[in-house]
Amino acid sequence: MMKFENLITLIGAVSESKLTDFKYEEEGVKLELSKKEGKPTLDRPEVDMDVVTPDTPEGNLVVSPLVGTFYAAPYEDAEPFVTVGTAVKKGQTLAIVEAMKLMNDIESDYDGTITEVLVKNGQPVEYGQPLFRVK
Repeated sequence: MMKFENLITLIGAVSESKLTDFKYEEEGVKLELSKKEGKPTLDRPEVDMDVVTPDTPEGNLVVSPLVGTFYAAPYEDAEPFVTVGTAVKKGQTLAIVEAMKLMNDIESDYDGTITEVLVKNGQPVEYGQPLFRVK
């Protein structure tokens, strides 16, 4: 086990160094030190954020209105509600998000065609997470 004097010496060494984080473990005792000042920064070239690249996907996003589990079909082994290339109307059910044992229909906010399905069946989703792209 580390002696108190050695611990004080170690704290002093970390404080005077350029380290921002230090972790040490011995005989089941864990020690974590971190300091906020002097945190290193990453120097990067500036990027013009107004540039639109040709691979920027076009279309409207349908996002999850709640946290839960995404299901592409109404029940196991059923065909998905929609796939890429499916024409949809505003209000049409695209998927289900289960939250606390309640099944919530996810409806399209747009008329158009599904160009991307952004999550996999059974995947957990967050509030506001994009689920589909409709163009």
